[in-house]
Amino acid sequence: MKITNKLPVKNSKVNIKEKLELFHDYWNPRIVGELNGQYVKLAKFKGEFIWHKHEHEDELFLVIDGEFDMEFPDKTITVKEGEFLIVSAGVEHRSVARKEVSVLVFEPQSTINTGEVKNERTKEELETI
Repeated sequence: MKITNKLPVKNSKVNIKEKLELFHDYWNPRIVGELNGQYVKLAKFKGEFIWHKHEHEDELFLVIDGEFDMEFPDKTITVKEGEFLIVSAGVEHRSVARKEVSVLVFEPQSTINTGEVKNERTKEELETI
């Protein structure tokens, strides 16, 4: 994974709302911080993502604004503003947002957004904002 900008400076605050105002596209996470081998990313979702899994990485999804469904093969969990969900490594899933939702994602630096699937939504170069 390639980073297109310098990472945010540690020991300084990040205003999530201001960062979210910097972009308007969907399914294209931006890096807003890093710690201990993990990235803190912001993304906006709308519509359906693809079914995928991450063999070795857990992911945390914290809803900042709106809500979305995380679909699993055997269930669907709705995650609302102020709630988070952790998806375990190796578990197939996909996000579905009927309306725009803003999400903070916390995951290992090695995580590719589409997991083992490579297609037009795969983001191997991430922008830092």
